[in-house]
Amino acid sequence: MKDLLHPLCLAIAGSGFLLLLRDLRAGRRDPALTALAFTYFFSALSYAISLTPVWIRIDGWLGVTNIAVPLSMGCVVLVFGLQAAVIAYWTKPPTVAARRTQWLLAGAVTVISLMAVLFAMLTPVSPRPTDFTLYYAHDPVFQTYLLLYMCTYTVAEIYLARTCWRYAKEAGDAWLTRGLRLIAVGAVITLGYSGIRLSAILGAELGFSVKPLEPYAWICGDIGATITQVGYFLPLVATRISAAWTARQERQQYLTLEPLWRAVSDAEPSIVLVEPGEGSTDVSFDLYRRAVEIRDAQIELRPYLDPAALAEAEQQPFPWWWSGREQVAAVTARQIHAALVQRHEGPVEKPSAYADAALSTLTPRKELRHLVRVACHFTVPAAQPEPVALGATRS
Repeated sequence: MKDLLHPLCLAIAGSGFLLLLRDLRAGRRDPALTALAFTYFFSALSYAISLTPVWIRIDGWLGVTNIAVPLSMGCVVLVFGLQAAVIAYWTKPPTVAARRTQWLLAGAVTVISLMAVLFAMLTPVSPRPTDFTLYYAHDPVFQTYLLLYMCTYTVAEIYLARTCWRYAKEAGDAWLTRGLRLIAVGAVITLGYSGIRLSAILGAELGFSVKPLEPYAWICGDIGATITQVGYFLPLVATRISAAWTARQERQQYLTLEPLWRAVSDAEPSIVLVEPGEGSTDVSFDLYRRAVEIRDAQIELRPYLDPAALAEAEQQPFPWWWSGREQVAAVTARQIHAALVQRHEGPVEKPSAYADAALSTLTPRKELRHLVRVACHFTVPAAQPEPVALGATRS
């Protein structure tokens, strides 16, 4: 069972580490990100070491029978400390999280050191990659070794489950909430593994065997650990996907606003405070700056809003499936077009209001979406003679 489940867990943990490694190489100094990357690294390493072919190969290389046991379990103990560190950085102030991380890692190193001493006191005679725990369950030294490891394992998983479930109720981000709850569920499932292992120690003293439960120990351990890894991975992947989608959407909105912005900025150059730089990477800033400048242009074009043009724009038929906001955007776009044309003849006596003057756009995002709809309906006027200045007499 172990050799069936471990490769899947290894693939998930390895993928998580490789994904985060790119950010670490890029120089991102995020302690939570670093702790999470090493969580995946040591988790993947523990699975790799536990695979039977690797187990036997490591024994041969190092010349110590079953040395893969403390190496693999040591990686797991480090994973516990790093997992708790990630949660600390997600839920605590940086200084508190840093101090807690130091204590967590110090505790992990202490447990690993004690496990190494106890393992050195064992006298393993043959490689036992599939039933090491059951084979040595009657050895008092190994019982102490396993009890230390499993108590650490159990306490860490209970702490993880309780902490994540509690903070999931307080997390403001929906994906972080889902991730924390998955971590809690995975931690609870892994308690089945520690329960069976502790029962093996108890059975050795009381004369009963838990060998039939051995496959279920690996199932609980591997499935629980996998769910936990997915829980850590979920907010990260969701954030990446959301950021990529937002960047793509903003770039598309920027390009959609281009014809409208270009037309009004050519007519009213004063609205342009900063020319967009070549190859600018701050699309968000350029996008919202462009939206503000379009609104400024509407103010400048206000004297050229002919009421007759508004009436004509409102009388034109709209597709039946258009919403009220879509119709308002279409009428506003036609008004801007007509105002740019009227600008070459001069201002009107009684300018009308824009169709979207009463439209509720309370947030910058809603405002932007409205202007994108306006831009979709806007058509650039044909070239006209130079405009008549405000106050000039019509010919």
